[in-house]
Amino acid sequence: MTDLDRHVAKPGRDKLVKQVRAKINELGVTYIFFQFISVTGRVVGKGIPADHWERTCEKGFQLVYGATANLFVDRHKNYIGYGPEAKELVGIPDPETFVQLPWDKKVARVFVTCFRNREERDNPGAHLTSDCRGNLRIHAEEFKKKYGYQLRVGTEPEMMWLTKNADGTPTGGGFSKPYCYHIDQFESLRPVFMRVMEYAQAMGFDMIQGDHEDAPGQLELNWMYDDVLRNADRLSTYRQICAQVAREFNLIACFMTKPFMGVSASGCHTNMSLWTGGKDVVNKLHHKSLPGMEEVFTYVEGGTNTFMPDTKDIQLPGKVGLLSIGGIMKHLGALTSIGSSTVNSYRRLWDQGFWAPVYADWGFQNRTCGLRVSAPGRFEYRSVDSMHNPYLMGSGLLKAMDDGISNKIDPGKPESRSMYDAQAAGKKVKKLPMSLGEALDRLSQDEVIKSAMPDEMYTVFHWYKNDEWERFLGATTQWDLDTYLDCLP
Repeated sequence: MTDLDRHVAKPGRDKLVKQVRAKINELGVTYIFFQFISVTGRVVGKGIPADHWERTCEKGFQLVYGATANLFVDRHKNYIGYGPEAKELVGIPDPETFVQLPWDKKVARVFVTCFRNREERDNPGAHLTSDCRGNLRIHAEEFKKKYGYQLRVGTEPEMMWLTKNADGTPTGGGFSKPYCYHIDQFESLRPVFMRVMEYAQAMGFDMIQGDHEDAPGQLELNWMYDDVLRNADRLSTYRQICAQVAREFNLIACFMTKPFMGVSASGCHTNMSLWTGGKDVVNKLHHKSLPGMEEVFTYVEGGTNTFMPDTKDIQLPGKVGLLSIGGIMKHLGALTSIGSSTVNSYRRLWDQGFWAPVYADWGFQNRTCGLRVSAPGRFEYRSVDSMHNPYLMGSGLLKAMDDGISNKIDPGKPESRSMYDAQAAGKKVKKLPMSLGEALDRLSQDEVIKSAMPDEMYTVFHWYKNDEWERFLGATTQWDLDTYLDCLP
């Protein structure tokens, strides 16, 4: 059997397919978005009438391989990753991810796993390695099989609500004033974020808190942490929800990292911990008649957190946590290419004074480091922004922690001082990569993190991002004109 055959014939899947059919009939769903995630984190796929649910579950649908690279061309007009001669991938739906869209209840969405075409001469029906969501599932399962640990993740997605002109372009400002934590400014966006929360809760989110951040129109809404794959699905869904709410309020839901200089960028700090045990529980906030499959409304609860302190020093994580930090510290340079994956990402690092993580160090509650122990039992990876692909990030973190645990990598002593004070006192510190080009170079030299992007995934990622960097280097910007237009005579 091929990987595709095994996926379709997975024990219990037939039952899930029938349960979705019952949900379709119960909810009156007539159309379904079958979606996967591109290299840049975009949601792509096809729409298919619900009448064809069973057939699509068995046969799948076909789409060009290049969809995993947004079907974009590079600056030489070549399709990124795959040419026009390539066959088409096969998308097989994962029925457990089926959920109704709350803004149009005749429509639902389901995530799919991507495979090579059945008619390929090489590896027919094999897992498509440029499917970043499928890769994360494989990497998480391999990690759990090797160590018995489950990676649980909570993300802090900052983004900005921008006003726009009649032609749809941004006016150049956010909806609210850049006052951090001010309830008055939070209140000014209340209709917007309450609509986001309404839709999010209807799609399985356990929303726990939110606030106004310190940039114009910048909000952060948080939901409960969970298994790394489910959390990545929720972050992708959250972006879709914000895009829909923006359409309803005639705003722009901006996940661009740094649309304005002189104010904070939009980060997406990723909090993590490794657990043993625990069980999946349908969230208590949701009633029995769910607008989707139980898995969508499920969170893992209980178990043992291996990152909890195991000495009298409550500021230090346990042994597994320290080794995991050691692995991530070793690979921070390459990981930066995933967490800060755009040219614009590095505006965040250069516009200092806004708590952006510039230094390759770690500490307890130290926001000047790339990694901090944010609370007993978890640590926060800070060199990640709102444009990142959470599936690539999850795989990269798993590979780095695997290296740290298996090779017993010592992270060194935590830095309690501000990195600026530590440097003034004579400490030699390393900076994170300060441009996309530098980060891509660090990735190219790091076989551990490259293994998070197996085979075609790295080809697509490097091609896409290297082309993005070259386009930037080859472009004349407003800065060029402002600086050089009148430089002579």
